[in-house]
Amino acid sequence: MRILFSSRIEAPERWLPLLQSLLPRDEFTVECSGEIDVAIVASPRPGTLGKLGNAKLIQSLWMGVEALLADPDLPRNVPLARLVDPGMAAAMTETVLAHTLDWHRRLYRYREQQKSRTWKRFRQYMASDHTVGILGMGALGTAAAARLLPLGFNVVGWSRRPKAIRDVKCSTDLSWVLSESHVVVCLLPLTAQTKGILNAGNLKKIREGGGLINCARGAHVARDDLIAVLDSGHLAHAWLDVFEKEPLPADDPLWAHPKVSITPHAAALTEPRTAVIEIAKNIEAVRRGERPPHLVDFSAGY
Repeated sequence: MRILFSSRIEAPERWLPLLQSLLPRDEFTVECSGEIDVAIVASPRPGTLGKLGNAKLIQSLWMGVEALLADPDLPRNVPLARLVDPGMAAAMTETVLAHTLDWHRRLYRYREQQKSRTWKRFRQYMASDHTVGILGMGALGTAAAARLLPLGFNVVGWSRRPKAIRDVKCSTDLSWVLSESHVVVCLLPLTAQTKGILNAGNLKKIREGGGLINCARGAHVARDDLIAVLDSGHLAHAWLDVFEKEPLPADDPLWAHPKVSITPHAAALTEPRTAVIEIAKNIEAVRRGERPPHLVDFSAGY
């Protein structure tokens, strides 16, 4: 098969040798010309998607596909697959654990105290005293829950469809999940239904003194609402990895907010060493005439 690699962000030299080692029979190209059987894309060059109407598969290099779906040139007759990467899931889980423990152990408050050389202890809690609410119980949410549970945290999860995950109280009732949660972790796909879902009304449903961890997309959070809820004292802190404008503008008020911790969309990067294995599996499925996993439901938006 002839396989196109097109990305303005992911460097082909990091990916193509690994892909070629797993798919030695196939021809790889970075030029969208001639017949293309499979396209591997992440922020592809303008005009690329419109040339893929005869492809058998468009494979995203990322888990989020909202930018591809928003491109009017995307051929809707070609299957589009999200990348579910074990390496990314492991990295995301580490980030969720780090931020959850930062809140649980009040480490963010001790860092703030250090600036004024203040020596003051805060009450210590057991993990079983706290409930972590995960919004989005897909591959990332399920992986995070599996690591939080052995530490003793209670875990509740919200998803659009009913889910049954061992030891996790899953619900399709967002209000219930938020009201049960001391810390809320957003791992949702960005769709018309989830944009702005973390607004004032929903943020206030989180338990008082709680925290927000957003590692999904910036548009999930109504920024000004979040600042107001933090300023009111209802939420103690927010850990934000994603923003509507990236890089985050230097004059954005989130930079200087004392109750906000910022990372530069680094919670979980695609890991080529593990991702190529999943991509190769999908391509081999297409070669056999089978339906590869993790295909995007165009009507649902993910």
